Amino acid sequence: MSFAALKKSSYFDNLKTEIEKISNPQGQSYTDDRLWKAELDKSGNGYAVIRFLPPSDGEDLPFAKVWSHAFKGPTGQWYIENSLTTIGKDDPVGAINRDLWNSGLEADKQTARNQKRKLSYYSNIYVVKDPLHPENEGKVFLFKYGKKIFDKIVEAAKPQFEDERPVDVFNFWQGANFKLKIVKKDGFWNYDKSEFESPSVLGDFSDGQLEKIYKQQYSLTDFTDPSKFKTYEELEARLNLVLGKVQPRVTPRLDESLEDESEGRGSFNDPDITPASEAPSWTSQVSDHKSAEADDDSLDYFKKLAEEDF
Repeated sequence: MSFAALKKSSYFDNLKTEIEKISNPQGQSYTDDRLWKAELDKSGNGYAVIRFLPPSDGEDLPFAKVWSHAFKGPTGQWYIENSLTTIGKDDPVGAINRDLWNSGLEADKQTARNQKRKLSYYSNIYVVKDPLHPENEGKVFLFKYGKKIFDKIVEAAKPQFEDERPVDVFNFWQGANFKLKIVKKDGFWNYDKSEFESPSVLGDFSDGQLEKIYKQQYSLTDFTDPSKFKTYEELEARLNLVLGKVQPRVTPRLDESLEDESEGRGSFNDPDITPASEAPSWTSQVSDHKSAEADDDSLDYFKKLAEEDF
């Protein structure tokens, strides 16, 4: 504003509002309105029908892969951060986990397992049916999901039997609706009954209608934008605080991996990174998904985030 306007302005009310937000952060909402989440009904089950959408304009893949850590330290504080391995860099938790694993002590190995990475995927979806929130139907959202649902996408793209036709479930015309079915099993949300329907044009819509949906999709690049990640030093400082001790800086070694003997499925902390400049089509990546770690159900924290572990 100009100097003349400054004298007459009444920005103080806005300033007080902003100060109140800063002083009382618990009153703020950190919900991302772009994200859609399933919910359980009164019977404890969940049901919805969604359609995975194709890559957004200017993007090569219909999903973004993000590695993260979420664990409770001996101080009682939580370490909940995205891992730098998402963008092909070394991460302080990985460095510490390598030392723990190489100590030869089973207790250290278990600590490393508890601190291992978790892989999540983000995709654009169209909500076909949402019984608990019908206002979401016919809208485009971002959807966060895990290895279990990605496995079903892979199974559709690379069927087990030769009489089954591969399906690109992200395709507007030849894809398939996904029936999300949730039941409680051992206290956790289970998605084993979820399945894809037969291939069909999304909503039997015309190309004009599909184009309108396409233009509503969100960019996925933010999830892997290096500028959105904390630096190694920032993550290390937070990690030291959660662990309650100062950890020596470990020389980054991206090429080193460790075998998780208890699970027998290879390295528990492999980077599994494809540089953006070399990213192939999504169907060429599906064979690599089995190197992703299983959901870390051993952490109590994931009981609160169970809906994100599918």
